[in-house]
Amino acid sequence: MGEPGFWDDAKGAQKVIDETNALKAVYQSFHEIADEFDELELMLEMQQEEYDPVLEEELETRLEKLMEELSDYELSLLLDEPYDSNNAILEIHPGAGGTESQDWGSMLLRMYTRWAEKHGFGVETLDYLAGDEAGIKSVTLLIKGHNAFGYLRSEKGVHRLVRISPFDSANRRHTSFASVDIMPELDDTVEVDINPDDLKVDTYRASGAGGQHINKTESAVRITHLPTGIVVSSQAQRSQLKNREQAMGMLRAKLYQVELDKKAQEAASLRGEQMEIGWGSQIRSYVFHPYSMVKDHRTNYETGNAQAVMDGDLDGFIDAYLKQQLID
Repeated sequence: MGEPGFWDDAKGAQKVIDETNALKAVYQSFHEIADEFDELELMLEMQQEEYDPVLEEELETRLEKLMEELSDYELSLLLDEPYDSNNAILEIHPGAGGTESQDWGSMLLRMYTRWAEKHGFGVETLDYLAGDEAGIKSVTLLIKGHNAFGYLRSEKGVHRLVRISPFDSANRRHTSFASVDIMPELDDTVEVDINPDDLKVDTYRASGAGGQHINKTESAVRITHLPTGIVVSSQAQRSQLKNREQAMGMLRAKLYQVELDKKAQEAASLRGEQMEIGWGSQIRSYVFHPYSMVKDHRTNYETGNAQAVMDGDLDGFIDAYLKQQLID
C-alpha cells in the first residue's frame, strides 16, 4: 500500500485492502481468543483456591461465549476455496405445487434473511416475483459480507418440506420442494467470455414486495443467454443502466458456475461416481408433521428444533458440510 501508484487502480487497491483486512481479522480473532482463554484459566485457578458463586457464574457465561467464538473461528478457517470470501448471489425457485411450494419459497427467503442478519451480512433484493396467492415465484438476493459465499455454498440444492398445509381445509399433509442456487459475486478480474450477439435483453416495469420501489418507467432488465437458456433479471436499482450492469454480473456468475459444475461432473465421471441433479435428490428435509426435524441428507446432521432453523439457525448444517468437504 505504500508503493507509489498504489491508488492509481482504485479497484485493484480496494481488493488489496479487503484481502489485508480479512487477514488482519483472522490474526486478531486468534489472539483475542487466546487472551480470553488465558484470562479464564486464571479465573479458574482463583475459583479453585477460594470458591466464589459470582465468579463461577461469570466463568460459565464467558466460557460459553468463548466456545461460540472458537467454533466460528474454526469454521472460518475451512473457507479456503477461491471465491469463498466473496459476496453471494442466492436464488430461490419453488417447485411444482402452486401456492404450497410458493409459500415454502417465502419461508426459505425469511430463513436466509434471518441467518444473514444474525451474522451481520447485508441483504439486497435483486429480483422478486410474488406468488399468485401467497409466497414467491422466485427471488434473487445479494448477500454482502466477507465469506458470504463460502458459508452459503452449503445451501445449493433442493430443499424439501413436509407439513400440514395451512391452505388445505382438510388439514392433509403436503410435501413441497424448492431449489436454492448459490453463486459468488465476481469482480472484473474473473474473465467470463460472453458474446453480445448471444444475449436477448428485455426491459419492463419494476415491481416488488414490501419497501421495494415500483417504477412507472421500464427500469427493470431481463437478460436471456440464448446458447444456454439462462435467464437473469434485476430490478433493484431505479436506473435501467445499473440494473443491466447488475444483471450482467449475475449472468457472469451463472455462466462461471455452469463451467464449475461441468468440470465437477466430468471429474466424478472419471472417478466412476454418480452425481444426481434433480428434484429427487434433495439435500435437506424439513419435517413439521408428524414430528419436528430438519435433516441434511449429505452429512446426516439433524436437529429436532425445526423452528430455530426456520429462524436462521443454520450454522450446524454449514459446519457439518464444510467439515465433510475437508475430509472428502
